[in-house]
Amino acid sequence: MREAQRLLDAGMPFHAHEVLEDRWKASPDDERALWRALAQLAVGLTHAARGNAKGASALLSRAADGLDPYAGASPYGVDAAALVTWARARTGGRDGILPPPPLHRR
Repeated sequence: MREAQRLLDAGMPFHAHEVLEDRWKASPDDERALWRALAQLAVGLTHAARGNAKGASALLSRAADGLDPYAGASPYGVDAAALVTWARARTGGRDGILPPPPLHRR
């Protein structure tokens, strides 16, 4: 999680996506949905950075849907509620998507 956050902070969302995707694929079944949603958030940011507002909106919407079940639990310190709110506010296909709040509480 720290490495993904570091990469997002450095403006490298694709690389953060790779880190989160690795965790998703290596996770036990009961954690995969969380890590998949976080990877989708990062790839949504990648699409936004590349000027693909439609792709960004689609991925951020999927990420919000995937994180929503975790909104009350904060697994691994992930502030899922804040990420869901942030992602849903940015799924209208607008350009200029701002960086998300931190993935986890430090």
